[in-house]
Formats: sequence, structure tokens, C-alpha cells
Amino acid sequence: MKKSVELKEKLRALLLQARDIAAKAESEDRDFTTEEREQVQTAMKGAKAVKEELKAVEGDEALRAEIMSLGAGLEIRSQQRGPASALQGTRGQTIGERFCTDPAWQEWLKHVAPAGAINDKSRVQSPAVQFKSFFPERKELITGLSDVSAGAFVQPDYTGIYEPIGRYPLTLRQLISVRQTGSDTVEFVRQTKQVTEAEPTPEANVKVYTGATGEIEGRKPQGAMRFEKVTETVKTIAVWVAATKRALSDASQIRGIIDQELREDLADELENQLLNGDGIGENFTGLAQQPGTLIQAFNTDILRTTRQALTTLAVIGRATPSAFLFHPADWETVELIQDANNRYYWAGPLNQGPPRLWGVPVVTSFHIAQGSAWLGDWRKAVLWDREQATLSVTDSHEDFFVRNIVAFLAEMRAAFGLIRPQAFINVELA
Repeated sequence: MKKSVELKEKLRALLLQARDIAAKAESEDRDFTTEEREQVQTAMKGAKAVKEELKAVEGDEALRAEIMSLGAGLEIRSQQRGPASALQGTRGQTIGERFCTDPAWQEWLKHVAPAGAINDKSRVQSPAVQFKSFFPERKELITGLSDVSAGAFVQPDYTGIYEPIGRYPLTLRQLISVRQTGSDTVEFVRQTKQVTEAEPTPEANVKVYTGATGEIEGRKPQGAMRFEKVTETVKTIAVWVAATKRALSDASQIRGIIDQELREDLADELENQLLNGDGIGENFTGLAQQPGTLIQAFNTDILRTTRQALTTLAVIGRATPSAFLFHPADWETVELIQDANNRYYWAGPLNQGPPRLWGVPVVTSFHIAQGSAWLGDWRKAVLWDREQATLSVTDSHEDFFVRNIVAFLAEMRAAFGLIRPQAFINVELA
């Protein structure tokens, strides 16, 4: 469907181009110029070619629709082990499934494995397959959905069961702003002083003010602002794993490698960098290392301290918080607080709802250091994502060629910064 829409738009553009040239000549009551005639002929020739291609594509789509209608209620799968039929499209597919069905990957695989299996003596260097969205959209859990093997690549009895060790749930990317960049550096302007000079001003009573008693100058105060330019550098996060050449012939194994290992490890390291990166070398300058953020010292107990943090953020930071960020162990401590009669402050374990503290939503992250929490307007933290995460496969690494081993490489590039550091406050919990 997407291909036919694109062809229709292309056809429309070509016809409009020819029509506009003809309309111009007609309005000026003249024949085409030599250049106009060539342009019209080129446009019409291109339109005829596009129309023929559109006819073929629409025929394919009609055939697909007929196949799907005849197979309604049935799960159509290919005869080989692997993902569901390509007729299902890309919606709902994991990154691994999209990689395995990508036209560039499929075309390359036909050349290196014409019989469905890769010869152990073949050289391997796949094209880099790019993904506009390597991670799920905001508010979706970053988790692998594949149920296949990515570990033991040769199994005499293939069970289809794959149980990863497990990774920490990731939340921070869902809180912060995510924007795009096509450059290696990101620059933005941050205000360091705002206008605070406004005051009531009486009307002048003299033309030339001398400072004499009774004279009113009536001069309006001048405001002042100051700004600073901040530059953040795009960093690269990458990881690779090894597999046998036989794994390349098994789409299910590739999906497992990509979804359960490469993608999740990139996402896990990204969240760690967003919080804890030290800014040295290729590390992000994470939230904990950003200059200009506020600090709320511990005072008596957690509840008093977190409430005072709200006031500090409002008075000094002039910000409205969107969420608290706790380590799971620290949030457990908060939820287990009881009053003098051993009653839980939050109505106990059987009355749980969306977690909130002082009316502010609470989220948890395993990457935040225990003993402190963050409160802030998380929209003021920005991840500039180049959205060009790539996956590629090669045997050109060390002695992999002679050992029939290949490397799966995944990498992404992004920059991170706080456009307003005072919108965040680090809360000491002990």
C-alpha cells in the first residue's frame, strides 16, 4: 500500500509539471520553447513509466488481499523455521524480525546463501541495515519479544525455547524529551539571567533632570538578560557479539541475538549514561554530573526531605516537577513507612495504584545510586537521537574467517544535555 501511494504521488507530480508548462505557454499565446518541449516530453515519458509500475504494484496488492481473504482465520507461516510471513507487514514486529525481513538483508542473503545455508568457506560482510526507531516509542516497555534461541547456535534438538538472564526495566527514556539531530554536535542557548528590573515609575515633572528637591526624572528602568551557548557532542554507543555462520541461515537465531542481546544492551547502557555518564571520552555527561542542578539535604526523615525538595524546586528552580526518580530499594523504604499504629501511610499492599509521592508521580530506575533520588521537570532533559542505529554482520574480525564465526555489530549515536539544570534537584534520602 505504501508503494502504491508513493507511485501515485510521483505520477501526480509529473503530470502537474507537464500541465503547468502547457498552461504557461497557453496563457502567453505561444508555442513551447525547445527547453519546455523537452521538459514536457521527459515528464510524460516518466509518467507513462510510473503508471506501468503502479499498475503492476496495484495488481500485486490485489493479489495479496485475495490471499489474505482466502486465509482469513489461519496463521500463515513459511515452511521454514522463522518469523511469520512477510504478508503481516512490519507493524508489531520486533527489531530482529524487521532486520531479518529487510530487503537489503534478504537480497544479500540470496547471494551468500542461494541454497538456504551459508558455505563455511564463504566470506561474510553484510550491508549495514539502518533503523529509524531502534528503540520502542515513548511509554512503551523496552523489552524483547522473541521466543527463540540466540545462545547455543547448534542444537541437535531444536526446542524454540529461549530464556534470557533478564535485564533491569528501563524508564528514563520515557521521561525525558527525545529529539533528532543530523549533526555531530548540538548547540542550544541557555538563559543565565532573566529580566528582574521592572518597578513602578512616576511621571516626569521636568524636562531636564538635575537632581534638585522635588524633581522627578520619570526614567523607566532598563531590563537585562544574559545567555550562554551550550554545546553537547554526539557520542557512540556500540556492542557486538559472535555467532557461527550457521546462525546466519536461521532467522530465528538472528532475531534472538538482535532483540534479546544487542538492542537491550544498547538501551541499558544508554539509560546508565543518561544518569551516570562522567563526560570523559565517549561518555555522556549524565544527570548526576551536570553542573547547575540543585541539592536538597536530608532533614529528619524521607517524607520531610522530599516535601522540602518540592519547595526548593519551586522557589529556587522555578520549575514544576513531572516525576520523582527513585532506586527500587529506596522506593520500597518509602512505601513501607508506617505510623505509630503500624499503619502504612499509603493504605497498605492491597490498595496499590500508580505510585505518587506528595502528589507527584514516582518512577524507579536501577541505574540511580541508592541513597538519593531525583526530582525534576524531565522535559528539560533532552536526548538528541540521530536515529541511525545500524546492525551489520561480518567475519572480518581477528581470525573469525578461518573459524567460521561472524560478528553481529549494533551501534547508535546520540547526545544528551539539560536545557535547564535548575529544573532538577538531587534529594538526599539518608
